[in-house]
Amino acid sequence: METRTRIATGNGAAASPVKLKRSMGLWMATALVIGNMVGSGIFTLPAVLAGEAGPASIVALVFTGVGAMLLALVFANLGRAHPRTGGPYYFARRAFGDFVGFQTAWAYWIAAWVGNAAIAVAFAGYLGVFWGDVKTNNWLAALVAVGAIWLFTLVNIAGTRETGVAQVLTTVLKFVPLAVIGIVGLFYVKGANFTPFTVHGGFDWHINAAATLALWAFIGLESATVPAEEVKDPEKTVPRATILGTLATTLLYLVALVAVIGILSQAALASSSAPFADAANAMWGGTFLGLSWGKWIALVAMAATLGALNGWIMLTARVSLAAADDDLFPKRFARVHGKRATPVFGLVVSSVLVSGLVLYGWNQSFAHRFTDVVLLATWMTLIAYAYAAAAEVVLFFRERELFSWAKLTRDSVVAALAFAYSVWAIWGSGEQWLAKGFMLLLFGIPVFVWMKWRQPEKPAEPWMDPEWTGARDLSTRSPQSPQRAVPDEAPKVAAGGAN
Repeated sequence: METRTRIATGNGAAASPVKLKRSMGLWMATALVIGNMVGSGIFTLPAVLAGEAGPASIVALVFTGVGAMLLALVFANLGRAHPRTGGPYYFARRAFGDFVGFQTAWAYWIAAWVGNAAIAVAFAGYLGVFWGDVKTNNWLAALVAVGAIWLFTLVNIAGTRETGVAQVLTTVLKFVPLAVIGIVGLFYVKGANFTPFTVHGGFDWHINAAATLALWAFIGLESATVPAEEVKDPEKTVPRATILGTLATTLLYLVALVAVIGILSQAALASSSAPFADAANAMWGGTFLGLSWGKWIALVAMAATLGALNGWIMLTARVSLAAADDDLFPKRFARVHGKRATPVFGLVVSSVLVSGLVLYGWNQSFAHRFTDVVLLATWMTLIAYAYAAAAEVVLFFRERELFSWAKLTRDSVVAALAFAYSVWAIWGSGEQWLAKGFMLLLFGIPVFVWMKWRQPEKPAEPWMDPEWTGARDLSTRSPQSPQRAVPDEAPKVAAGGAN
């Protein structure tokens, strides 16, 4: 099945339709959510959280999981009402117009490809457990990381179905072993390891700081909304995949954290560089099938990083495609190629940028710089989350036919809480990241001005279009580009919010 979107030409007329193939079902979409959330961060998360707040970090993870579920409900609702390519970008632009839409696309696009550099470097680091030269030769590590980037760029160019198959495979390879260690580990916990429950005094026992750290492992919960026009039956599949993926990942993190904290002493956990391997050693001994547990965990981590890399490469090209289709990114990003209908230009450009970033940082300070880059990228992603939560409230009232009035109060409260959580997380990142993130947003303004200068003149608001007929018309038309043709095969929108 195919969905079509038309690309506006320079004179405002509609050009030939660009076809995106609907190749992703529920399992592929859910694997995209889980795979993009469960990256390299989970493998050090128990030690990082325990070092910050001790066993009380369990409370911090519960708090962060609740915030993630609130955001997942927002994206599920918006994905049901507007299953269009771009996810957070599309929702923000629809509610607030071109400038906020561009800010969202700019922040999300940069965050995605910058984050891919760190994921690729993490993969090279885990490969170094088996190939010692990768650990000692920084140039070799950089080349391995670049090779992984281009391997999954080619997978994405091959087609959405091929990308989805790779995502399902890598998600199973990382989710199942971590779940097994977490669930079985519950039978090995020792109550003494949970005392003292708090290791710091103060008003919040450092739970606030630990919750901010835990948030980094939840980025990606919106993944199913970004390629929505390549998802089968998106009005049902996108919200289900978003809720299922976020819930499954939250439960995995919580079970794993409780198990690892209960198995290892507080001193051992806080100083551990491989908490899952140390927990497995404590449960089952030093080796399994001739390999140490450290090497088994490294294999799982390689699958985790490759899966996350595969999924985020897809999202990077989709958000730039959506913005280009609305004349906010250069038009070449909106072109798709071949029978598989993949945005080759967007994929290649983002991977060239990622490769350049990896090769630029090959020296000894590489890891430290990339830690900073990942934190900055996460901050930028939170901007998209805040805009999406606010957009849901605006669209509730602007497009009443697309949402369930019976659930208006509940969904409005959820959206307000999700927005508050996003703002809290942005503020909690610290003054340094607030300043750097704000400057990165400002750097996008000249690009926005240039793109607007190149656009043909058109009405700024939907009600200026004489053909505008209300909310139902808005479900298939761009609010800032009323001359854009209605998609030929746009899916019918089912009323009702997320369950």
